Amino acid sequence: MQSWLPHLGEREGPKYLAIAGAIEQAITSGVLRPGARLPPQRDLASALAVDLTTVTKAYGILRDAGLIEGAGRLGSYVRNAASRLTPAAATADTAMIMPPQPGFAFLADVMKSGMAKLLRAGGQSPLLQYQPAGGTLHDRLQAAAAMTAYGLPADEGEVMITAGGQNALHAILGTVLVRGDAVCAGRHVYPGMLALATRFGLTVIPIDGDDDGLDPDMLARAARRGAKAIYVVPTNDNPTTVTMSLARRMAIAETARDHGLTIVEDDAYGRLPAAPLPPIARFAPECSWHVASTSKIISPVLRVAHVRAPSSRAAARLSADIHETAVMAPPLNAAMVSAWISDGTLAKLIAAVRTEGIVRQKIVARHLKAASYHAHPEGYHLWVPVGPGMDAVDLVAALRPSGLSIVASDSFAVDGSHGASAVRISIGGVMDHDGLRRLIERLDKLLQPRKA
Repeated sequence: MQSWLPHLGEREGPKYLAIAGAIEQAITSGVLRPGARLPPQRDLASALAVDLTTVTKAYGILRDAGLIEGAGRLGSYVRNAASRLTPAAATADTAMIMPPQPGFAFLADVMKSGMAKLLRAGGQSPLLQYQPAGGTLHDRLQAAAAMTAYGLPADEGEVMITAGGQNALHAILGTVLVRGDAVCAGRHVYPGMLALATRFGLTVIPIDGDDDGLDPDMLARAARRGAKAIYVVPTNDNPTTVTMSLARRMAIAETARDHGLTIVEDDAYGRLPAAPLPPIARFAPECSWHVASTSKIISPVLRVAHVRAPSSRAAARLSADIHETAVMAPPLNAAMVSAWISDGTLAKLIAAVRTEGIVRQKIVARHLKAASYHAHPEGYHLWVPVGPGMDAVDLVAALRPSGLSIVASDSFAVDGSHGASAVRISIGGVMDHDGLRRLIERLDKLLQPRKA
């Protein structure tokens, strides 16, 4: 296989990552089998018209990942123990949405270098000690700067750092609402929110929506009947994929203001689009809790979220709940995210996830009828209505064993009823393009009406 050369195609980002990604894909797809010899680094650099150091760095990443090994003058080979990652291996253990991996080892590479930089201070580093429950002043300043740049003015006193979005929602609901309160949400909602509502003894009132999001008039009626808050995912809603227009966001903010509703804005995907819409909190900052986490735009492994509270006093009230449930956000991770905000790495990581999501959405569009599903073009989950002749649960049973991350609509239903049958499918995580194509082709066949 020495004559084999990686095809870089339209891969974006640094060249060394593109080369490593192409080789990794060849290994996991079986094009390069265990024992296959890779092209000599100088030959590959010449063939691809890149510097030798670029290829050396790519091979180093592959070695660190355990996919290849060097044999001195004999060159580099695919390891016999190199595992072939399949969609099943990547997603069979969870129904959670995972961001698509942006090229080979991009996140791992910047995490490795970022951690090394943070730890150069050695054992006396304050990052190896307990931190304030709401985050250090430096981290809150960086978070506030990022929110302000996003279109949501904030200062460090209004911002808290939490151990992920779920920790943030737990703290907000536990601080703002009391047992018996009612919170409005769409008819299909992120299950983590439903679990918290049950934990705190809250009533969730389902609000109808359309292709533009929740109905402000129905929200107003619920508020007049005593609802205290609204939970909303304004961009690429989980699970329905609906993104609210600017006008609808402003209408929701106005309704909340007029009726004294607290807005809990779970903006998990808000920073993912290349041209993001401003958050709802921008139009009603005095009654909004805005949550921006890294889990859905980079990786859940970081466990870092930034929360903008309605005021500094409101932000301070979160500290006790954050400490009670998680003590603090992981200090090294929080500091690394702050460094990424400052040096531009965060934007590059998000762009890499976005690019991979777009590629996967194009694969879906080629093999699944457009009218049969809903999706955000820069996102990585699908909302697929299930027609007559097949129940959503049956579709899950047919596809989940093959490795597709698929969940029936019942898991998201606020009122517990079946309602319109649908499934949410994640095309994120570790998934090669050929494997995705095969799964989507199978899904398309299963969605076809059954002949009598």
